[in-house]
Amino acid sequence: MPDNLISRDLRHVWHPCSQMKDYASFPPLEVVGAEGSHLILKDGRKIIDAVSSWWCKSLGHGHPGLRDALIRQAGKFEHVISANTSTEVLVQLSEKLAELCPPLDKVFYGGDGSTAVEIALKLALHAQRVKGESHRTKFIALENGYHGESSLALAVSDLGLYREPYDSVLPEPSILLSLPYVSSSNDPLWSDCGEVWPVLEAQLQPWAGTAAALILEPVLQGAGGMKVYSPDLLRRLREWTRKHGVYLIADEILTGFWRTGEKLAVRHAGIAPDMLCLSKGLTGGWLPFSAVLIDPTIYDLFLSDYGQGRDFLHSNTYSGNALGAAVALEALRLYSEPEFPKTVSALSRKMATCWEQTVLATGAFENSRTLGTVVAADLKLPAELRGKRVGFQVYQEAMKQGALLRNLGNTVYWLPPLNSAPAVIEQLAEITAKSVLSVRQKLGF
Repeated sequence: MPDNLISRDLRHVWHPCSQMKDYASFPPLEVVGAEGSHLILKDGRKIIDAVSSWWCKSLGHGHPGLRDALIRQAGKFEHVISANTSTEVLVQLSEKLAELCPPLDKVFYGGDGSTAVEIALKLALHAQRVKGESHRTKFIALENGYHGESSLALAVSDLGLYREPYDSVLPEPSILLSLPYVSSSNDPLWSDCGEVWPVLEAQLQPWAGTAAALILEPVLQGAGGMKVYSPDLLRRLREWTRKHGVYLIADEILTGFWRTGEKLAVRHAGIAPDMLCLSKGLTGGWLPFSAVLIDPTIYDLFLSDYGQGRDFLHSNTYSGNALGAAVALEALRLYSEPEFPKTVSALSRKMATCWEQTVLATGAFENSRTLGTVVAADLKLPAELRGKRVGFQVYQEAMKQGALLRNLGNTVYWLPPLNSAPAVIEQLAEITAKSVLSVRQKLGF
């Protein structure tokens, strides 16, 4: 093997969420730049980043406002311990975050999405104990839910592909099944899932007295296959958790900041959880940085003399990192510009139209669904191909055609930067159709 960048990479780098044997026949892209909705390769090609680099590049690559915010803060200081210090940039960010989802006006900072979930889950357990409810040690989660790769986050995820190797050491959550999935906001179940609620409520009832918290991705489930469920379920779960003294944790790491067409996905249901986790788009994908918004009643439980069991001593070295805070503050400003919702709405319409055309042109999909700036569908496969890595073959073909269209099993989806141009979506539709048809012809389905 020649001693080029790829051979050097494969000699040492263990890539995430990958079977490294695949890289022998499907080597990584050699990226030398990134701009807007595109990755720029060494050979000069521009590849559409159809998945926003794992859902975080909400404002595209190389955004000048975010770059300037980073440089300005780097000229002052890059990081200080956040215990027993106060900085203007972190206080300003906290003030803005406190406005996002009233009454959640307390903010605890972490390093990435999984960390935020860990913080929220630990807080829920600890708060129940402080209230004298130490028997509440169970977590409730949704089928097909995903919350990260660290221990507690993985424990409340319902994806065996990621969880199964570690089952023996992970707490077992209670999983709510038979969710009211929908294809779009036009589905009758979108606004009223009353016909299925009795079955769901019956599942929940045995856990009412022992659950510390219920955690969910509001309305859109990412790694579970870009599945969309009724916001009315979210409303009903909020009522149920409040009635039974169970904390509700909203994992908005993917959905936050306009991805679903609302600034926060919980707004589809008009509810506020007890805790809300943010990351990814919080810094526009520039830096690992996360935050948990917390109801003040939880915060108040922990105000006490030291050593009385009310000290929440979770810590992260880079909690409240100044560079991340500065970029996040600028990202929040951009998300709050009056024209931004219009940009998102226009992109949503363009994506829905192009996706529908792609589904019709290929005849290869089923269970098509759209929500905001996310579209997805499952490859319609004969019995002998189900369970095979057909989606991975589509991903490989799309890369040749000019799009990073990383699959979720046999689900194909688009999740581009929120400021992607219409021409980018049109090109992405063309590449998707060509790639699917090429694989379909090759496999004969």
